[in-house]
Amino acid sequence: MAKKVLLAGESWISYTTHIKGFDAFYTSDYNSGEKWIKASLERGGYDFDFMPNHLVIEHFPHTVEELSKYSCIILSDVGSNTLLLPMATFVRSEQKPNRCTAIRDYVLSGGSLLMIGGYLTFSGVDAKGRWGKTDVQEVLPVKVLDIDDRCEHSEGVAPVLVKQHKALEKISGPWPKFLGYNKTEPLPGSDIVMTINGDPFIAFAKHGKGKSAVFTSDCAPHWGPPSFVEWELHDSLWQGIVGYLTE
Repeated sequence: MAKKVLLAGESWISYTTHIKGFDAFYTSDYNSGEKWIKASLERGGYDFDFMPNHLVIEHFPHTVEELSKYSCIILSDVGSNTLLLPMATFVRSEQKPNRCTAIRDYVLSGGSLLMIGGYLTFSGVDAKGRWGKTDVQEVLPVKVLDIDDRCEHSEGVAPVLVKQHKALEKISGPWPKFLGYNKTEPLPGSDIVMTINGDPFIAFAKHGKGKSAVFTSDCAPHWGPPSFVEWELHDSLWQGIVGYLTE
């Protein structure tokens, strides 16, 4: 049976005001950035579920039992508030399980977690991601900062391998350059496998019976440019990381 993977986040809705002299009108647009990592993992034999941000708020699993049907949970460009504030709580003041606590306990009981960078993972833009303030921090291999952690690099910056690791054994040669990443700090006991501009880029850790990993840039544009998402080793990268986490 194929291993099931859940990617939560990685979508956005844009609402634009067009002003043309006296008149104005509005347009809206929905986009998502999951297609590249989805294709890579499906080619590796994984059963891939995608839950965009507007569905995460209500439909992301609430308990360890619900999470446990997945071999790996991937959080990408989704803020912690989206999990912490279901409508029942925010609108009607109803008590609901803390889904960040559920993710932590899922990892400790043998699950695996991959956090991918973006404007709302780690700390994120204006520090709105706030993952370091949740129980998920306890099962990450890096420390999430308390400030806006974005490092924007329009000139491009290449990651550097600093330690051999089973997850990247099929990756060789130069890496594409990335246009930004989330700055984090390494934690004792974690494996910092790659750095970017001297900061953690790919890192792994074991917590309880489970494992976690971070990839501190994005799996889609703009930080992950076409040279990355169309890279010939793109499949090997994600299959290697998720394969290690779920072995």
